[in-house]
Amino acid sequence: MTTPTTPSQAPLDLTVEGMTCGSCAARVQRTLERQQGVSRADVNFATGLVRVHSDGPVDLEALDHAIDRVGYHLVSTEPEEADHGEDPDETEARERRRWGWRILVATPPSLVVLWLAMFSGDLGEQTWARWAQFVLTLPVQFWVGWPFLHEMARRARRGTANMDTLIGLGTLAAFGYSTVALFTGGFLYFEVAAIIIAFLSLGRYFEARAKSRAGSALRSLLELGAKQARVLREGEEVLIPADEVMVGDLLRVRPGEKIPADGEVVDGSSAVNESMLTGESVPVEKSEGAKVAGATINTSGLLTVRATAVGSDTALAQIVDLVQQAQAGKAPVQRLADRISAVFVPIVMALAVLTFLGWWAFAGDPLGGLIAAVAVLIIACPCALGLATPIAIMVGTGRGASLGVLIRSVDVLERTREATTIVFDKTGTLTRGEMTVTDIVTAPDTSEEELLARAGAVESGSEHPIGAAITAEARARTGQLPAVDGFSSTAGHGVEAVVDGSRVWVGRRKLLAEAGVVVTGALEEAAQRCEQHGRTAVLVAWDGEARGVLGVADTLKEGAADIVAELRSMGLEVALLTGDNARTAEAIASAVGIDRVLAEVLPGDKVAEVERLQSEGHVVAMVGDGVNDAPALVQADLGIAIGTGTDVAIESSDLTLMRGDLAGVPLALRLSRRTYRTILQNLGWAFAYNVAALPLAAVGLLNPMIAGAAMAFSSVSVVANALRLRRFAR
Repeated sequence: MTTPTTPSQAPLDLTVEGMTCGSCAARVQRTLERQQGVSRADVNFATGLVRVHSDGPVDLEALDHAIDRVGYHLVSTEPEEADHGEDPDETEARERRRWGWRILVATPPSLVVLWLAMFSGDLGEQTWARWAQFVLTLPVQFWVGWPFLHEMARRARRGTANMDTLIGLGTLAAFGYSTVALFTGGFLYFEVAAIIIAFLSLGRYFEARAKSRAGSALRSLLELGAKQARVLREGEEVLIPADEVMVGDLLRVRPGEKIPADGEVVDGSSAVNESMLTGESVPVEKSEGAKVAGATINTSGLLTVRATAVGSDTALAQIVDLVQQAQAGKAPVQRLADRISAVFVPIVMALAVLTFLGWWAFAGDPLGGLIAAVAVLIIACPCALGLATPIAIMVGTGRGASLGVLIRSVDVLERTREATTIVFDKTGTLTRGEMTVTDIVTAPDTSEEELLARAGAVESGSEHPIGAAITAEARARTGQLPAVDGFSSTAGHGVEAVVDGSRVWVGRRKLLAEAGVVVTGALEEAAQRCEQHGRTAVLVAWDGEARGVLGVADTLKEGAADIVAELRSMGLEVALLTGDNARTAEAIASAVGIDRVLAEVLPGDKVAEVERLQSEGHVVAMVGDGVNDAPALVQADLGIAIGTGTDVAIESSDLTLMRGDLAGVPLALRLSRRTYRTILQNLGWAFAYNVAALPLAAVGLLNPMIAGAAMAFSSVSVVANALRLRRFAR
C-alpha cells in the first residue's frame, strides 16, 4: 500500500485477493470491521471488491496486515496504482484458461477410474486395475486439485477454514483411505476423489466464465471513452491521448469520432449519438451552446467543443461510479446469508465428524461413515449463498446502465417492490417544460402589445418556465422591452416590478389580491376558461387595476397517458403534484388518466405533501427533475430523477433516468423489481439446496460423486439465473 492513511468519511475501494467462497467474504468483512476507524465494510465476493466506510482516519497498512493474517490480500484500486496492474479482462481470461486446462487433464483419467471402479466387473478387482486407479488418480488429486489443497493449507496455517478446506479434506480422506486399502486389500474409493475434483473444476470454470459475463456491462461502460483527442493549439490540430485533455481545451471532433470529454459546442452543428449513456438510439441535434458528453459519437457535422469536465468529473465516469457503488452495496436479505456463510464451514466440519462417529457408533460401519462424511464435506458449499446477491446486482445494474437507468444503491431494489404510490411533478417531468403563450385577453383600455411588453419586462427577471415563455412572446411581438426597477418574486404566486413608473403585478389571483386588485367580469371568465382547458392563467395588473390575462400552456410528453396506464397496471396509484391551480391540474390529470391531484402546492410545500401521503400509509415514489423537486425526492421512499433535469435533482434521487423519456419510469421500476426477484430466487435456491442436501449426505443417501456434481451445479445455477437479466428488454 502506498498511502498510509485515508481521511475520515471517505469510502475506500479495495480489491481482495484469495477469496474462493461466501465464507471468505464474510471473514474479510468481519476482520475489516474490527479495525480502528472502520465503521462498515461491504465485501463483494462476485467482484472481489470491498468498500470500506470510515468514521475516522484509516491505516491502510494495518488493514492489509489484518487481512493477510487471515489468509487474504488487499490491493488498492486507486487509478495511479491500478494503471500498473493487470487488465481485469486478462485476469479473468487467465482464470478461465487455468480451470479449462485442469478439466482437460482431469476428465480422461477420472472417467477411466470411474469405469474400472464401477462398470468393469471382476476386471476392476485385479491387482493391475487397482494400481491403475491409484496412478490415474494421483495427477487429478495433486495437480488438478492443487488449488483446493493449496488454499486449504494456507487457511490451516492461519487457523481458518473455507470451502477449499471442505473440498481438500473430503478428497484427501477418500484418496488416503483408498491408498491404505490398496495395500490391505480393502475397498477402493479413488473414483470419489477423482470425479469430485473433475466436477468441481468444471464448476469453477463455468463460474469464472459466467462471472466474467456478469461484469461485461460495466466493463463496456469503462471502455466507451475516446482514446485520443484532437486539441486546437495555436490554431493547429494536435492529436493527444484523451486522458491529457484539460478543462478549457478546444476540441475538434470530426464525423464518426467520439467526443473526448464533457463540454459545450462553440462552433458547428451535428447530430450526436448518446445511446451509450441514455439508451436512446435516435441521435440528438447539437449546435452552438449545446452541452455534449464524453464518449458520445458525433455522427455528421464537424464540431468544436470546449472541454468543461474531464477524468472522474465526466458524466461517463460518474455513471460508472454510481454503478460500482450499487454493486458494492448489500441488500438486507444478503446480510443474513453472510452471517450464515460466516459460521457455515466450521459447522459443516463438525457435522462431518459427527456423521462419521455416528455411523461407527450406531451402525458399526466406519467405512460407511467415512463415505457419508466425505459427502457432507463436499455437498455443503456456501458459494451459492455468497454469489446469490452480488451476481444479480452486477447483472441488473449493468443492464440498467446500458438502458439509461442508474440504480444508486441496493436498498433501492427492495423499495421499488414496496412502492404503492407514484407522484409526478408536472413541469418538465410529465410535460415538456416548454411553455408557450396560447391566449391573450386584455381589458378594454389596454392593447395586447402594451400588456405583453409590461408583463414580459417584469418576467424577464424570473427563471420560471412560465415567465420565460411570456418574455419570449413579448420580445417576439414588441422587440425591445422596457427597463424595470424594484423587481421582487413571491415563490409560487408571481412577480412584480416598476415599469415606466407604474408597479406591475404578474401572477396568480392571490398575488393581485394582496396588492388590492380584484379580478372580475370578462377577465375572470377568460382566466377560468384557460384553466378549464388545462392552461395556466397568468393575470397582469398595474395602476391598481387588472389589465389582462395571459394563457400559458405546456404540452404533455409523448406517450404520457400510456405510461400512466402502464404504471397503474403495475398496481401503483398515480398522483400529480403541481403548483398550478386546481382546474389546470385537473385538466392535465384527466388527459393522462391520473386520478389523484395535488394542486397549488408551493415549491417549499412539496415535501409536506409527500409526508402527508406517507402518513396515510402510502410508500411513495416521487418523479421530478428540478431544483425544487430535490427535497421531495429525498423525502420520498423512492426518488426518481429525470436525467434531463438538474444535477441537484439527480444527486437527490435513488433511480436516475439518463433521458427525459417517461418510458424510463416503468422500465426502471420493472428492472429493479426483476433484479430483486432474481436475488430472492437465488437465495431461495441456495438455502433450499443446503437444507435439503446436508441431511441426505449425513444419512448416506447421497453419493460423494453426486454431491460434487450438485455442489458445482448450485453455484453455476445461481449465476446462470442472474445472467437472464442481461436479456431484460425495455
